[in-house]
Amino acid sequence: MAPRPAWRGYLKLSLVTCAVELTGATTESEKVRFRILNQKTGNTVKRQYIDSTSGKPVAEDDQVRGHETGSDEFLLFEEDEIDAVQIESSHTLDLDGFVSKKDVPALYLDTPYYVTPADDVSEEAFAVIRDAMAERKMAGLTRIVLYRREHPALIEPYEKGMLLTTLRYDKTVRGENEIFEGLGKTSVDPDMIEMAEGIVDRKTMKFDPSTFDDRYEEALLDMITKRRKGKKADIAKPAETPSNVVNLFDALKKSLASEKQESDNKPQKPASRAKSSSTKSASKKTSPRSSSSSRKSPSGKKRKSA
Repeated sequence: MAPRPAWRGYLKLSLVTCAVELTGATTESEKVRFRILNQKTGNTVKRQYIDSTSGKPVAEDDQVRGHETGSDEFLLFEEDEIDAVQIESSHTLDLDGFVSKKDVPALYLDTPYYVTPADDVSEEAFAVIRDAMAERKMAGLTRIVLYRREHPALIEPYEKGMLLTTLRYDKTVRGENEIFEGLGKTSVDPDMIEMAEGIVDRKTMKFDPSTFDDRYEEALLDMITKRRKGKKADIAKPAETPSNVVNLFDALKKSLASEKQESDNKPQKPASRAKSSSTKSASKKTSPRSSSSSRKSPSGKKRKSA
């Protein structure tokens, strides 16, 4: 069953408008969840709103939202009054301007949503807006009201559709200066940086999110499986906390050697036949002097010998 759209409205570029809908790009539905039970009866329990003075439960029909204006003073609002608050971004994604995606710090990116045309009539205008942004390699800035809050948002071409990512307001992002104050004053040995670069080089890989395993989730599922079989789950000892490195140079040296050994032990792909004779003849012509004139540093960069 297809997920329900989180929002329906219009996408607008100047005078070009098309109907669109947003669908959450991520889901947590497969996560292990626990219910709260009454341990004595085994029955599930439910939450209730309790009157803070009388201590009695408040029926749903008697519940009303209030905005605090003073000590124990509130302005009361019905749900339909709040729902009636509408601004342009409640129903229209107006593309206010365009930026390069790389200019948007990752710190400001929040929640992603897929954007698709809401009907057949809107497909052509949708495609025109999408392809224009793709040609210019730009993302559009807009605003959207979701769950009774307006969010700035970034919308960009993505595969056959578009991707809208809500953004955080600048005032909600902590400045890095107060956190990083004092950092950067330590002088670092260039040789140690070079060894660390070598480790980075050996561990470089392609980004593949399919390799991400939720190991905590797997441990929870294992615990549940054992309980179903009437077994008690093993209580693992807390993992040892890594100690601070005493000799950083030695630690880097050992790490680099370990990574090199691991890399060397990996099965090598058979050399292609295309290289055969020409490669061998070229290697024979290389003089001993030229081959010894440079040596590789741990990071793979060539250094001139003294």
